[in-house]
Amino acid sequence: MDFIVEVSARHVHLTQEHVEILFGKGHELTFDRPLSQPGQFLSKEKVTIKNGDRQIERVSILGPVRKSSQVEVSKTDSVTLRAEGFIRESGDIAGTAPIEIVGPEGSVQLNEGLIIAKRHIHMTPEDAEQFGVSDKQIVSVSVYTDGRKTIFGDVVVRVSPSFNLAMHIDTDEANGAAVPRNGCHGHIVNVEY
Repeated sequence: MDFIVEVSARHVHLTQEHVEILFGKGHELTFDRPLSQPGQFLSKEKVTIKNGDRQIERVSILGPVRKSSQVEVSKTDSVTLRAEGFIRESGDIAGTAPIEIVGPEGSVQLNEGLIIAKRHIHMTPEDAEQFGVSDKQIVSVSVYTDGRKTIFGDVVVRVSPSFNLAMHIDTDEANGAAVPRNGCHGHIVNVEY
């Protein structure tokens, strides 16, 4: 059974408190377009992420707001920032690198929160049953691309009734496997553990 493999570019998740520090009191994220996961959206706002004198401008913010702020980048981005990139699942930020987020009205210094997102597949419980996998299980996925068919290992399965079936990889992974910006198809070839 195939599923879509989507490319997740660098982005930021923010708390409402941090949105207001960066963009002004009472500001709410402005909807730009929906993402594949229900309720998730790309906002119109952009920020700069900084580590000392190194920075990346015009970084997207994904909504809605969250309970904690974090910055998700590729390994190439972490090298550009000269910041250690910890490969983690989204939300698992304990002990990760610090990062500064700068907006038009202010800045926020996160003591931890810079991660390289672990490649993962979003599934509903029904999807997981069909694939014969469970939440947090690790699988390998083969992707179909022109001239660069690739098998990605260490893919974590994430199961929730609120998900749509889709795999997410970062831009480094996509470029290495020649995955187009609009994604490609893949399928599970091995359940690792």
